[in-house]
Amino acid sequence: MATAWTASIAQRVKRRWGPARLCCAGLLVYLVVMSGQAMAAEAPVKRIYAVYWRGCEESCLGYQDYLAANLPGAELIIRNADRNKERLPGFLAEARSLGVDLILSWGTTVTLGLAGPFSERHDPRYNQDIPQIFTIVADPVGAGIIQSLEHTGRRNLTGTTNRVPESVNINAMRTYLPSFRRLGLIYNSNEPNSVLKRDELERLAPQMDIELIALALELDGQGMPKASDIPVKMAQLKQQSADFVYLGSSSFLNAQSTLFTSSAVEHGLPVLSPYESLVSEADALMSVSARYYQVGWLAGQLTGQILKEGKVPGALPVARMTEFAYVVNMAVARKLRLFPSVDILRFAETVNN
Repeated sequence: MATAWTASIAQRVKRRWGPARLCCAGLLVYLVVMSGQAMAAEAPVKRIYAVYWRGCEESCLGYQDYLAANLPGAELIIRNADRNKERLPGFLAEARSLGVDLILSWGTTVTLGLAGPFSERHDPRYNQDIPQIFTIVADPVGAGIIQSLEHTGRRNLTGTTNRVPESVNINAMRTYLPSFRRLGLIYNSNEPNSVLKRDELERLAPQMDIELIALALELDGQGMPKASDIPVKMAQLKQQSADFVYLGSSSFLNAQSTLFTSSAVEHGLPVLSPYESLVSEADALMSVSARYYQVGWLAGQLTGQILKEGKVPGALPVARMTEFAYVVNMAVARKLRLFPSVDILRFAETVNN
């Protein structure tokens, strides 16, 4: 790589100064390259330990691309919890033993498992000293992770939030379907984000003049949600005259996106999803969402501020997404015979999967 870079510089020198000065210029380039290599050898390599709940996805790719472009010497260590909370203490122990410079935690469950709740921020079982960034956490305040979005209240912790205000989602459904009055929600009582979303919508429903029909998935003997209960609950929502179904923040339901959205279509129910992939790859009718790749890039920018600029994580406010994508699945619109208005088509993206 250095040889190619040196040759590129030499060619620019030759074009600008001519062959007569190329020899001396070449010596200068050589000295600059050797000096840069010596400095790189002396600079300590930054080590980042990233823990994902369900493997490396779009936000992970955005994060990697940011590091490659802005922190090319950093070493990124990726671990996958594979939706198993019991792995998290071992990951934290490994991060400590490796002496990493920063921890990235994906999602509410992973962040609580590594950083612990705000109320237990002094508990030595959790990370209190290694700089940490959380990402893909819809409501870090409601989840009890931080004090506020402006001041986390934890010296070593900051993060990103990709949350779309629920009032925006409800207004999006109302704009699409003016007769919308009843919102159906299927949630996972074993997942913090999912329960938080139910509670938030229960508080918001009277303010937005809608009725919320919230149904919890049945759990098995190990306390895990049953995927087989999704069609059952969808039928119940139809029986209770839901106009729209909202897939709230839930890794489990996202993983069951094909079953969830196809069950909805079978019962003639449109789905709004906070995950764009459910529109582009499954049968959700629409989504209003922050793109995960951009959220990963945003987490990378925080990483740069901490590792390159030396900023203290707790002194940085939680970084928030400000741009959201509105996407409509026209194939599903045809199946449901619910077509977007001309006004919606002026600003929405459309897919035909």
